[in-house]
Amino acid sequence: MEQYIKTGLVGATGYTGMELARLMIGHPVFKLVLATSRKEAGKTLVDIFPHLQATILADVPLVSPDPDVLAKECDLVFLAVPHGTAMNIAAELLARKVRVIDLSADFRLHDAGVYEAWYNVTHTQQQLLSQAVYGLPELYAQDIAHAELIANPGCYPTSAILGLYPALQQGLIKTEDIVVDSKSGATGAGRKASVSSLFCEVNENFRAYNLGQHRHTPEIEQEVSVAASTPVTLSFNTHLVPIDRGILSTIYTRLNQPATLTAVHDLFTRFYAHKSWVRVLPQGALPQTKWVRGTMFCDIGLAVDPRTDRLIIVTAIDNLCRGASGQALANANIMFGLDQTLGLHGGTLIP
Repeated sequence: MEQYIKTGLVGATGYTGMELARLMIGHPVFKLVLATSRKEAGKTLVDIFPHLQATILADVPLVSPDPDVLAKECDLVFLAVPHGTAMNIAAELLARKVRVIDLSADFRLHDAGVYEAWYNVTHTQQQLLSQAVYGLPELYAQDIAHAELIANPGCYPTSAILGLYPALQQGLIKTEDIVVDSKSGATGAGRKASVSSLFCEVNENFRAYNLGQHRHTPEIEQEVSVAASTPVTLSFNTHLVPIDRGILSTIYTRLNQPATLTAVHDLFTRFYAHKSWVRVLPQGALPQTKWVRGTMFCDIGLAVDPRTDRLIIVTAIDNLCRGASGQALANANIMFGLDQTLGLHGGTLIP
């Protein structure tokens, strides 16, 4: 009899839950045995997601979120629920010796005060913050491998941190005057009903939102400060574009000293040489969201502007896969000693 790692999904009906279900269909080791939804309890996944018809996930039951039931049935649980909700569920599961990967923001920030200031929620499980491992495989794979609790990175931060990390760590750019200008597809806002997410509001439109106050700002600053070995304050600005999925981040930095595009490109290429999911594009090529749609890839393009002494870094990811559920599955692979790419070899969704 084949041995599976039994997996649960708390919060199955959102976009990240849907994406995780899609990826789990083809995973050879993790088996989704249980999913939760307060509203849809008593149904099966196929009842709410007809596209799962005739797949191995069709009959996965939906139950109300009960830590005892989850602990009895699962070795690992993914939490795809809003911030503020995940922290208590995670604590109850960890107490029952179940490993947890949290897709919310509840354990990403090391400082509870910073979390509370940006999210306007009291952190009730501060004792777990030091235990949580930030789940960016390119940077923390060794820690992920021994973790019981993983804080899955946000989608915007994934695109920004991977773009900035090599340049800051190697002292290529100044730590001040960094501007991260990011555009996201509509799925980044989640699946909840909202006027701003209606088709007629998003289609044929392009708008900025939460300028200077987006909640992902401290997460980005926390991680790039590690790269720079000094506190970094940056300007993070977000926009909504009329596509379903994808993030394009254009990052404006200032060079510490003149550098050629060839030298910069070599630095990035060496840094990510053995990282499965980062593609440093050939010189002169710039990323497009359609090239990474449905995949774990982060594509990076580079431009040097000698007139302004700027290095411009452009990254593209799929916000649902690389920015959420695919990254969670990669973290699960590492956590259980598997090849981090297992079950994540799907090609780009074109068109």
